Amino acid sequence: MKSIAVVEDELFMREELSDLLRKGGYEVKEITEFSDVTGQLLLCSPDLILLDLNLPGVSGFQICRELKQKSSVPVLVLTSRDQMRDELHALELGADEYLTKPCRGERLLARVANVMKRYEGRSNLLEGAGFLLDRQTYTLYIDNRSVILPKNQGRILEALMSHGEDVATKEELCVAIWGTTEFIDENALQVNLTRLKKTMAGLGMRRQIVPVRGVGYRLTEEGGAL
Repeated sequence: MKSIAVVEDELFMREELSDLLRKGGYEVKEITEFSDVTGQLLLCSPDLILLDLNLPGVSGFQICRELKQKSSVPVLVLTSRDQMRDELHALELGADEYLTKPCRGERLLARVANVMKRYEGRSNLLEGAGFLLDRQTYTLYIDNRSVILPKNQGRILEALMSHGEDVATKEELCVAIWGTTEFIDENALQVNLTRLKKTMAGLGMRRQIVPVRGVGYRLTEEGGAL
C-alpha cells in the first residue's frame, strides 16, 4: 500500500484529508509536530507528501526546498494561497503539483494518483540541480545524456547529494566509499574526489564540490574553499 504524509497544521482539515486518502486506499502518516518537519518526513519515507504552505515555524516553501535537496519524494502542495507567484515559487523549488483549497476530493485523489504514476520506478533516483543520480547503478542523467559513474565516484556523489547544502564530513565520505574509516589514507579520498570533480566539470554540471576547512565537503553552485 502506498503511503502519503499529510503536512497540515489545521486539525479539522488534516483529519478530513487523512480520511479521504485512507478511503482512497492509501496509508496515511500525519505530521502533528512542526519542528524539524523535513527530518520527520525523511524518517517516515512516504511515497508522496501532501504539503500545506502556511505552517507554524518554518514555511512549506522551506520544507519543499529541503526535501528536494535530500530526497526524490514527490510533493503535492495543497494550500489556500492562490496567487500565481506562490504557485510558480513552489514549482521552482521542486513541487510536483499545486492545488488550492477548497478542492474537491475527487480532484485531489486524481492528482495524487497522477503524481504517483509519474514517479513509478523513480524511487532510486536522487534529484540534483539539473541532474538525476540512480543510486543503484550510479547512472548520472544530465542534459538528455546518461553517464555511468565508477562506483566510488557514484558513492561520493550520492553521499554529498544526501546532505543537500549541508557538509558531508571526510569520515562520512570514507564510510560511503569503503564502509569504514579505519586504515583509510586520506589521499585515497582525495584521489576519488578529484576524479569526480573532473567528471562533473566535463559534463558542465552547475553543482561543484567545495571543501569546508577542517570539516569535509559539500555541493554548491559556486566553487571555492570555505
